[in-house]
Amino acid sequence: MNNKIIFATGNEGKMKEVRSILSDLGMEILSMKEAGIDVDIEENGTTFEENALIKANAIKAISNSIVLADDSGLEVDYLNREPGIYSARYMGENTPYTVKNSKILELLKDVTPENRTARFVCAIAAVLPNGKVFTTRGTVEGMIGYEISGENGFGYDPIFYLPEFGCTTAQLDMNKKNEVSHRGKALQAMKEILRKEEE
Repeated sequence: MNNKIIFATGNEGKMKEVRSILSDLGMEILSMKEAGIDVDIEENGTTFEENALIKANAIKAISNSIVLADDSGLEVDYLNREPGIYSARYMGENTPYTVKNSKILELLKDVTPENRTARFVCAIAAVLPNGKVFTTRGTVEGMIGYEISGENGFGYDPIFYLPEFGCTTAQLDMNKKNEVSHRGKALQAMKEILRKEEE
């Protein structure tokens, strides 16, 4: 199998996590930018899996490498599972996450702890040079905290509180986060699939 993976993202924080988790595959892992790919992809799927596949297929059309893509987001139960698949585009694509996070905290300001349940969901799609397609999904359950806390994560990490650790995902160290996170779980599952395909 091809020893190069293109991961369909331009998000540096995400690439750091991906490289860390997939490092033992012994493959070169490139972002779209590093692979010299600059395409505008319209994510118009209705599920995380559909959006991940849309991205992976768009890159596969112009590359003969293994292509991985993810679509992930935050589901807040009190907000009818919003922002969900629109997490990156919530309040506008160019709106800083500090603003998005503050908005969610504001919407939940009088909400009791038992009604602050939330989860991170991540779907990973892989399209291989031989045309095979796989998807995996990972989730992590938690709650929306009461303030923005932590410097280690990105996106909604600073407001996503994990009761069992007593901190937000932005306060976890990188190794622990990769172990428990939605993206970590989905990537670990995908790594096993890629290993089997290599045999």
